[in-house]
Amino acid sequence: MILDDLAAASAAAIGSRSVSAEPVGGGGINQAARVRLDDGRVIFVKHSSDAPPGSFRAEAAGLAWIAGAGALRTPAVLAVADAPDAPFLALEWIECERGTSGRGEAFGRSLAALHAAGAPSFGAGADGWIGPLPQPNAPCPTWAEFYAERRLEPLARRAVEARLMPASFLGVIDRLRARLSELAGPPEPPARLHGDLWSGNAMLDAMGGPVVIDPAAYGGHREVDLAMMRLFGGFPPAAHAAYAEVAPLAPGHEERVGLWQLYPVLVHVCLFGGGYAAQARELAARYV
Repeated sequence: MILDDLAAASAAAIGSRSVSAEPVGGGGINQAARVRLDDGRVIFVKHSSDAPPGSFRAEAAGLAWIAGAGALRTPAVLAVADAPDAPFLALEWIECERGTSGRGEAFGRSLAALHAAGAPSFGAGADGWIGPLPQPNAPCPTWAEFYAERRLEPLARRAVEARLMPASFLGVIDRLRARLSELAGPPEPPARLHGDLWSGNAMLDAMGGPVVIDPAAYGGHREVDLAMMRLFGGFPPAAHAAYAEVAPLAPGHEERVGLWQLYPVLVHVCLFGGGYAAQARELAARYV
């Protein structure tokens, strides 16, 4: 979509007109633009002709659900367009710092409050996306069942079908599933998860408050967000310490970190292949 057309369409969707637009970083999957409106507002617009149908609407719902907890700021959703040839998501522009200061003590405490806000079930009312990959969210009665059926098994099958993992990996996942109830730790109620909590999705706004973007939100085990934070680094120890002070973790949580990291590593297998396949096999082998 031509930048000027995108600016005009996104502005019209919120009852305004655009006066300028410039491309900005939008991640490795979508493009993004900074659009100035004739009423002085500035908005952030994500767009991609390759965006999976419904993915921007799912992201908007996740942002609103996280914001509803009153714990972590998210950009307000201004408009969503699902047109196949020109989908976009228009959001509030938030001036942010991308340094580690946005991911320290204040972030740890706020994340604990987000998790404590809870969810109706393990899952969500609609399926979603993690990056360009579908993320099934149909609720399950237990976390172990949900993690096996909605997270590990679909991606393991996708990776095997794409010949990114050997067929024998499905047997490993079957054996892991049989043990998940004992491996998952003491039962906990569903937490309100961000779902894709790497360091690029957490920052600090101009007032010093933590902000999160790009969620893959659902109700799940709170240790999943914390394990994701440790997978690629970028979150200082102070964030984890502050979280544990507010919401202490159950015994054995350190032994479960790799179990919860298996899902995002499988995401990376399906997207990038390469060394992530060996990492996924190593993680799964720890628990079977």
